[in-house]
Amino acid sequence: MALGLPDFRAAERTFQLLTQVAGRAGRGQTPGKVILQTYLQDHYAVQYAAQHDFIGFYEKELQFRRWMHYPPYSALANVLVRGDQLDEVLEWSGLLGKWFNQTRHETVRVLGPAAAPIMRLKRDYRYHFILRSPSREKLNTTLRAMLVYAAQHKIPRTQVIVDMDALWLM
Repeated sequence: MALGLPDFRAAERTFQLLTQVAGRAGRGQTPGKVILQTYLQDHYAVQYAAQHDFIGFYEKELQFRRWMHYPPYSALANVLVRGDQLDEVLEWSGLLGKWFNQTRHETVRVLGPAAAPIMRLKRDYRYHFILRSPSREKLNTTLRAMLVYAAQHKIPRTQVIVDMDALWLM
């Protein structure tokens, strides 16, 4: 299931988990056997984990990230808009979405707004944007301008969370 998560690090997390669990099989000189049940047996993370091939996985993952312009080949930020009232969160996300669409952001690609993969966490509704750019400086400039715009439109600063180099996009 982890490979189906909407996160570009899903393969990395799956490879790490599989190699960690497989490493615990067996005791001392007694060899172990690992049996894995998956829908995605042909996925490179599963294949390289089964072969204990970290270098192969690393090279394949970097190739994928280069093609998709994901870190380390770009800078990435997750902007989370949250609140306990869904109408407010939708309004704020819509305002920021219109701003992103109407304002030129050199080399910054904006995805969203969209419901966060975990749309409601505790009492908060959550929508998010993912921003990506080959230039960390231009991405930071865009994020700063977005925060100024949010403040001008009375979006509470505590309700807009900017996660630069986000490790978790959920």
